[in-house]
Amino acid sequence: MTLAFRSLELGLLIYPVLLLGVADLLLLGVRGQAPTASSLATLVVFGALLLFVHIVLCARVGRADQALLPIVGMLTAIGLVAVGRLQPDLLPRQALWVGIGSVALLLTALGLPSVSWLGRYRYTWLILGLTMLAGTILFGVDPNGSGVRIWFGFAGYYFQPAEIMKVVLVIFFASYLAEKRLLIAHSPLRVGRLTLPPLAYLGPIITMCVLAMALLVWQRDLGPALLFYLVFLAMLFAATGRTYMGAGLLFLIAGALLANRLFDHVQLRTLIWLDPWPYAQDQAYQLVQALTAYAAGGIMGAGLGYGYPEYIPAVHTDFVMAALGEELGLVGTLAIVALYLALVHRAFHIALRATSDFAALVATGLGSVLGIQALIIVSGNLRLLPLTGITLPFISYGGSSILANFIMVGLLLRISAESPAAP
Repeated sequence: MTLAFRSLELGLLIYPVLLLGVADLLLLGVRGQAPTASSLATLVVFGALLLFVHIVLCARVGRADQALLPIVGMLTAIGLVAVGRLQPDLLPRQALWVGIGSVALLLTALGLPSVSWLGRYRYTWLILGLTMLAGTILFGVDPNGSGVRIWFGFAGYYFQPAEIMKVVLVIFFASYLAEKRLLIAHSPLRVGRLTLPPLAYLGPIITMCVLAMALLVWQRDLGPALLFYLVFLAMLFAATGRTYMGAGLLFLIAGALLANRLFDHVQLRTLIWLDPWPYAQDQAYQLVQALTAYAAGGIMGAGLGYGYPEYIPAVHTDFVMAALGEELGLVGTLAIVALYLALVHRAFHIALRATSDFAALVATGLGSVLGIQALIIVSGNLRLLPLTGITLPFISYGGSSILANFIMVGLLLRISAESPAAP
């Protein structure tokens, strides 16, 4: 076994540890507390975890991208700081999920026979994913009291199958599009100025996508359904070079109008999005408080620990970006957005260097998932889009989200390790 020296990665990993340590000291100072054994343990374990992952990558996949882990480490550190600031009692559970996610990352990066092996069993993964989604209809629980039963629960821990379904659909889309991309790209179908994709070849992939989204719609979980659809369009463009944006936009508008007619909560969210101020004391209270938090943050922010995020309901899940915007200001918010842009850039860079169409499309799809998901939730916090029920990758509280995101990073590391040239 040859040990590769990944000096760039090791040097950059210092920054997530410093960020977490300095932020913890600031929060303790604001609260008038001395450093505790618990806060020190969190910092030491986090640093040791990053170092362990780094050493394993050096030993087993030394050619893997060296920027991914530091970027993810920074976002994860921000997430731990945010959860510790907003819901301190949930910090140990979030830290536990980060540890589990790190193990999943290594198992994904090291345990696969090859990336192409995943594509051979695309229908197997899809059936398993759809079965889990359908299982929530019968056995799902609603720990938040929101009326949406989209989690499996056991011993106080909850798992959301829609998070893993993101990875499953990317693998399925990538495998099918890699096989049929030339046939799909040369479509003769046109309606006026719109170029339509050949439905005969896109039939299976559209059917499976619609089935997955239908299960989510049945559960009134429309945020992931929107994410799946946008990722499908992004991967279709990457595979064929044809945007089909005219047809895609028409279907999106039709779906939005249909959802608005069928679901009362969609009508309410649309109403709040268009004009929240008349409902600021009841239905739009959460959104109005988030917008107020952004305004209070200004350019430089109120300072970590000096904001009032407790006025925003469910702030640690749905509106964590608003809390960070108030205390870190526009500068801190843009820094977080820059980290997501860097993560998506690395994913697309890995796609360009991939050794096969399938691997390139998987990397593109995973980068699209992470980027579009962050875009949707940040836009919802800023009232640029209606609110959705998805989380901010690596930062929002949520175990199944953390697990799925780390698996995606593991896949990206494995794809980059199989590339012919060093990153």
